[in-house]
Amino acid sequence: MSPRSASVNEELRRRSRERLLQAAVELVDEHGFEATTLADIADRAGSARGLVSYYFPGKRQLVQSAVHRLMHRTLEEALEREPRTEDGGERLARAIDAILGLAHDHPVLMRQHMAGLLQAEGFVQCPEQRRLSELLSDTVSRHGSADVTADYPMLRATLMGAVFAALVPGVPMPVPTLRAELFRRYRLGWELGTPPGSGPDAAAAAPCQDLSRFFATGERPGPAVPGKPAEQGTRRGRTERTAPEKPVQ
Repeated sequence: MSPRSASVNEELRRRSRERLLQAAVELVDEHGFEATTLADIADRAGSARGLVSYYFPGKRQLVQSAVHRLMHRTLEEALEREPRTEDGGERLARAIDAILGLAHDHPVLMRQHMAGLLQAEGFVQCPEQRRLSELLSDTVSRHGSADVTADYPMLRATLMGAVFAALVPGVPMPVPTLRAELFRRYRLGWELGTPPGSGPDAAAAAPCQDLSRFFATGERPGPAVPGKPAEQGTRRGRTERTAPEKPVQ
């Protein structure tokens, strides 16, 4: 048997990593961080246990990368949905609603994510976090910022504060109240964006909703369409399993 080409190895690595990211998000969303083990994640992903350590130094780094993937793909989907727009105010409104929507739809996952950011290692510098940063920086720029290097960190901090306030156990602030405050801060019209929980498929939204479109192993899929089968590479809302893989050197 001839050896695999470099491009084939690269594709196998990408698919393995994507499956682990999706499995991590699903399991933490369902059971919480502490109750989720690396063995659980490997099993859900259909991967060998050693493959997790090959890609990620630990569970917290894996989960943080996975949540950043969910965040940047959610944001990307919101910014590019129809009708497409270049209007800076509308794009910022969509960004705010996308992030608050994650707190609304996935409180367990986002609460665990916020707690993880307060650990000693803080932000994990990974491709997912960098892509999220790029999207938010571009949003700030399109909104008319004269100093993106100063205004992007402020937007990031403001959104993190809002998510934290929405998820504080025992004394959470209502997402609509937080949204209204953010819209006032950035002088956005109330008609802009899509308030969390008010979209056309809001009735179907739930913490265990299918997230596979954000972790596609083939071409990047578009927004989910109610009643449409899962995209290539998925089966019944979960990543299609394959035989356990060995690390690709």
